[in-house]
Amino acid sequence: MLYYLFTYLDKAYNVPGAGMFQFISFRAAMATIFSLFISLIYGKRIINYLRAKQIGETVRELGLEGQMAKTGTPTMGGLIILGALLVPTLLFAKILNIYILLMLFVTVWLGLIGFLDDYIKVFRKNKEGLAGRFKIIGQVVAGLVVGSVLYFNEGIVIRERVPEKRTEVRTSTLTAFEQVKDHNKKFKKTPEKSTKTTIPFFKNNEFDYAVLLKWTGDDYRKYAWLIFIPMVIFVITAISNGANLTDGMDGLATGTSAVIAATLGLLAWVSGNIVFADYLNIMYIPNTGELVVFIFALVGACVGFLWYNSYPAQIFMGDTGSLALGGIIAALAIMIRKELLIPILCGIFIAENLSVVVQVFYFKYTRKRTGEGKRIFLMAPLHHHYQKKGYPEPKIVMRFLIIGIGLALISIITLKIR
Repeated sequence: MLYYLFTYLDKAYNVPGAGMFQFISFRAAMATIFSLFISLIYGKRIINYLRAKQIGETVRELGLEGQMAKTGTPTMGGLIILGALLVPTLLFAKILNIYILLMLFVTVWLGLIGFLDDYIKVFRKNKEGLAGRFKIIGQVVAGLVVGSVLYFNEGIVIRERVPEKRTEVRTSTLTAFEQVKDHNKKFKKTPEKSTKTTIPFFKNNEFDYAVLLKWTGDDYRKYAWLIFIPMVIFVITAISNGANLTDGMDGLATGTSAVIAATLGLLAWVSGNIVFADYLNIMYIPNTGELVVFIFALVGACVGFLWYNSYPAQIFMGDTGSLALGGIIAALAIMIRKELLIPILCGIFIAENLSVVVQVFYFKYTRKRTGEGKRIFLMAPLHHHYQKKGYPEPKIVMRFLIIGIGLALISIITLKIR
């Protein structure tokens, strides 16, 4: 909202400093500061309120060291993250940008699904919470909406590079405006709808989902949505559940999400800037630069929440936060056409998810074959396996974060290693 206000003041009254709101970097920095302020200042008040209302976590006895001491710790802390994310976004982003509108929908929708789950656990005293099938339905709806808008909305386009080789120009001798014009020449003038995405580590690294339907005939591109939308649903559902499973130790899901979000912020910045896109020889996606404001508000919200969520946690995010965080991260990656980076960038979430799937499958398989179910891990998700082995919780969290940072760095260098 402030973007539109200060743009008007700058044009109508030439108010000094109002032009700063034209810069994404300035608005992203302000969004980060405001989200930190909200999560730190109002987070404490929310924690005190939840304690006063005795809205605490009921922890099941799983035989883990220090586990039962967490019983009674306030939950639903995801409300802090969502509030610290939504308010700065509404203040500093172009809220009429289609990508921002989509992210606001994903945040509110999945946050609501998670809130219902926490509400049932806390107020209805039902440890199982919202039935799993309803969570999946909510995630599928989020993926269906995101996929449909990305595919059918005419405002969501890419600009591909002109295939012909051009004579290099020494941009150091050009003005900033002339540099942008020079880079602009290297992309096709007309933006176009596309289901292309980026393949990491490969030169000329774009893959079109529509190609998978080429066998159907010359009109195969008309039916690309049959591949694209289910892919979006699958990614959002998988990563949302992965984040939910990762939220089992103090600061683990929050810290991991902050690292992933910061990486996506950098990728969104270069993908939505024609100069960077040309220099890095990557896909230029108009209007995605505005996502940087949203993403850095998310980073600020996660870091601020980590102040209270780090060991020993004063509050848990609950499903209100974890389901939303996973869905947000997945949707962001899809919007900037980097979803094939998810196995690397979100490696922690993937590993947590797979550990549960493998554990359940192997247990059922061995029980069917031998009559006695066996386990690969001491306990799933994966972080509890190491906890069962005797590792202190802070050490597990720190090592997972170090791995997450390493995976983030690998994701970033894929921009140049091709």
